[in-house]
Amino acid sequence: MAALAIAVGLAGCQNLVSPAKPAPKLTLKPVRFDQLAGWNQDNAAAVLPAFLRSCAVITTRGDGEALDPMVKSGDFGSVGEWRPLCTAAAALPGTDANVKSFFENNFVPLLAGNNGESVGLFTGYYEIALNGSRRRGGPYQTPIYRRPPDPKAYTHVQIDNGALAGKGLELLWVDDPIDAYFLQIQGSGVVHLQDGGTVRLGYDGGNGQHYIAIGRLLVERGEVPLKDMTMARLRDWIATHGAAGTALMDENPSYVFFKEIPDAGPLGSENVVLTAGRSLAVDRHFISLGMPLWLDATQRFVRGTIRRLVIAQDTGGAIKGPVRGDLYCGSGDAAGREAGALSANGRYALLVPRTVAARALTTADGN
Repeated sequence: MAALAIAVGLAGCQNLVSPAKPAPKLTLKPVRFDQLAGWNQDNAAAVLPAFLRSCAVITTRGDGEALDPMVKSGDFGSVGEWRPLCTAAAALPGTDANVKSFFENNFVPLLAGNNGESVGLFTGYYEIALNGSRRRGGPYQTPIYRRPPDPKAYTHVQIDNGALAGKGLELLWVDDPIDAYFLQIQGSGVVHLQDGGTVRLGYDGGNGQHYIAIGRLLVERGEVPLKDMTMARLRDWIATHGAAGTALMDENPSYVFFKEIPDAGPLGSENVVLTAGRSLAVDRHFISLGMPLWLDATQRFVRGTIRRLVIAQDTGGAIKGPVRGDLYCGSGDAAGREAGALSANGRYALLVPRTVAARALTTADGN
């Protein structure tokens, strides 16, 4: 599992008090490929490696199993119905025209909605880089913990105050508690070790506490204007406010545990290596991992649109609802700046196999 999504938590900031809403339900509406704005302009070949990584996981399971057994919002087909599509995709010449034709000939776009409302929030996440050591000492005083036997026993504050100390659960020690906090938000990271080596960390569960977006708290309190709130601004606020910055981080009771993963990464919830710009974190209650999606989103605070074919390959603690996504932007500082600035209103269409589309329409919640 990758990001808990942008710590800023911009969803809902514009309407801090809202009337009661109906329970989230996935609704689907068939559309045509020529109705997908930007479809002809996207370099669809760039998504093929990501799709094949998902196929490699999907096709290890039995033909009678669902594409994603965890999804209860509709029938998106069985492994047996997806297997021939994965086989055909693996044989494709990797050109834009061939990949577009493959999807146009074998899939039907179904516009997703939440009780019929197709517009949702899309944010970004990235793989953060930290400095660390396998031993505590010098500047390396902040522990990164592996998952304990009872991960739900303690809150974020209790863990920070030493509830897990001395139990042999420390994976690494890093030199910056703020970086450690943002590692938890992003859900994965690379640690550059004091001895010159590197360790890649991946999500290994949480403490089960509700995630609170602390950036949203600053907006609500008038500390930072909504239009100025980014991950970089949030980090700067924490760093320059001493004890108040620490207290702000402590207001989020959620805590994330980590494990070492192979050099190839980061890995998403589907257990595949994520592809920058093409892997999307979704709410697995509604959207199957491995599902191709056409994303069409317009930035809220800066100019720009994001129109591209992506694959649902990850989840996130703050990614909730039938129309909600978190785009993986890559590793490093540049990816961090891109992810921190990404806040867009948009929609996506699920690309469902033609043989499955009719069932998906009739079984999706709300239909």
